[in-house]
Amino acid sequence: METKAMTRKTESTPSLFDDFFKPWNEWFDGGLLNRTTKIPAVNITEHKEEYLVTVAAPGLKKEDFKLDIENNMLTISCEKEDRTEEKESKFTRREYSYSSFRRCFTLPDEIQKEKIEAKYEDGLLKIHLPRKEEVKKPSAKHIDVR
Repeated sequence: METKAMTRKTESTPSLFDDFFKPWNEWFDGGLLNRTTKIPAVNITEHKEEYLVTVAAPGLKKEDFKLDIENNMLTISCEKEDRTEEKESKFTRREYSYSSFRRCFTLPDEIQKEKIEAKYEDGLLKIHLPRKEEVKKPSAKHIDVR
């Protein structure tokens, strides 16, 4: 028969002070200092006519994204700041939440940079990278065996 040890959690501060100290407790109790940066997952799919870059970034707005191309480098970045404020009779508490990410991808020379399009819908940012016409055509060649 297996026995499991039982532990009892005791509170170190009365619950009255929990909300008051909450912003500072988040820094030390496995909160802000222990958080890992969350970089959204990216899928890159190759098609005959284009490459499709899909970024999973739910909870954002299309205005939060910034897409830039410099030389052959596509940079996808996002910065979002949320502010909340609670007012009660004797105090005001403001909390700020800031999140950001930045992903960079080297584009192949076959991409038509002037025709790149992006759309954000249902938590997915989809970036269409169309190929140049000469690359789309299949290049078939017959080789004689001698």
